[in-house]
Amino acid sequence: MSTIKPETFTFLKNLTQNNNREWFTENKKLYTESQENVITFLDELIKEIAEFDEEMGKIDGKKSLFRIYRDTRFSKDKIPYKTNFGASLGMGKGSKKGGYYLHIEPGKSFLAGGVYMPESSVLREVRKEISLYGEDFLKIIHQKEFKKHFPELDQDDKLKKVPQGFEKEDPMGDYLKLKSFIVVYPLKDEEVLDKNAVKSMTKVYRLMKPLNDFLNTPLTLNL
Repeated sequence: MSTIKPETFTFLKNLTQNNNREWFTENKKLYTESQENVITFLDELIKEIAEFDEEMGKIDGKKSLFRIYRDTRFSKDKIPYKTNFGASLGMGKGSKKGGYYLHIEPGKSFLAGGVYMPESSVLREVRKEISLYGEDFLKIIHQKEFKKHFPELDQDDKLKKVPQGFEKEDPMGDYLKLKSFIVVYPLKDEEVLDKNAVKSMTKVYRLMKPLNDFLNTPLTLNL
């Protein structure tokens, strides 16, 4: 069973303290080894997720991993490198379908699932589905194990008012204000480094599957 090695965490910690091109160039070998470790882990994780979500079988670990180089062209923060390894397993900003995400960063690792910051047409379809089939949606997010792992959907960038096109008194109004429909599960460092991490992460992702299925229903039919 693949594992995230302690050396990978050590590399990220050292990069956080030495986030400059000189240090990175001198330690390029450590980066390459850490990157390869994460890709191997991802390949096994994807294989496990594909057991219950066959769409994941189309994903490649290497291609799912985000670049560590930051795009600083339009940012005041000119730090050149990310201090994490992030992988989009069918989920990313502007995604058109629900998927999964893995974030590896000492002290800040997490798993996520759902639709993140979708484009307006996708967002509209998801909101319509929640408005029309609110009971089904609530049944998913209030299911005992789901609620235990994900107390609430992510609230970032939430609107103050129910969006145009929906009744102000819509009983699902609070959810219609969301711009993303994602759940996040924080991970302790020891959970990421655990020899059974692939299995334990897969169990969490499996809990996200009903939410993704609900979100994907209108997107599959209409887009």
